Amino acid sequence: MKIAVFGATGRVGSVFTGLAKDAGWEVQALVRNPNTILSSFRSVASIEGNVTNSSDVEVVIKGCDAVFVALGTDKTDTLSASAPLIIESMHKYNVNRAVMIGTAGILDSRYQPGKYRFETPESKRKSTTAAEEHLKAYQAWKASGLGWTYICPTYLPDGGIQGDVRFERSYLPENGKKITVGDTARFAFDAFSQDKFIQQRIGICY
Repeated sequence: MKIAVFGATGRVGSVFTGLAKDAGWEVQALVRNPNTILSSFRSVASIEGNVTNSSDVEVVIKGCDAVFVALGTDKTDTLSASAPLIIESMHKYNVNRAVMIGTAGILDSRYQPGKYRFETPESKRKSTTAAEEHLKAYQAWKASGLGWTYICPTYLPDGGIQGDVRFERSYLPENGKKITVGDTARFAFDAFSQDKFIQQRIGICY
């Protein structure tokens, strides 16, 4: 497996990259600064560039079997601006499989049909900016026709792999409060390795 990773230096992305390397996968990552790649990931093919530049995105995706996206929002439109570029490159190079890290805010509301969680009191976040950005990206993937999976964690504290993750299609499992970075990365890795949850949003928590 050769996988293109966007967001390899972030919290979830770095753990996922480690899991991929441990499994013997070949990782090709687009990074703004190659020096930010952890010393333990020196075998990762890091390509300097910008995810909002289509030519940079193409270089990373070309020759890969799948794509993993763990980009943050950082109060910018990077996530939504990059999604169409990644999708276009995947079509161009016949790469079908992708897994993204989203947010529980873009899951369906359990109590207000037709709304997303971030549009209802189910979401405890006061600001909806990040969720709105994730929603734009999700809508692009949903319309792509590709084999995407959106992993949507709730509150995401630092922490390792604990196990006993609960998950549900399109919804956050009831009374879900948190899930660690480690278990989120592990769940995403398993979605790849087991080829599960095609064209689905999956809410995850403990």
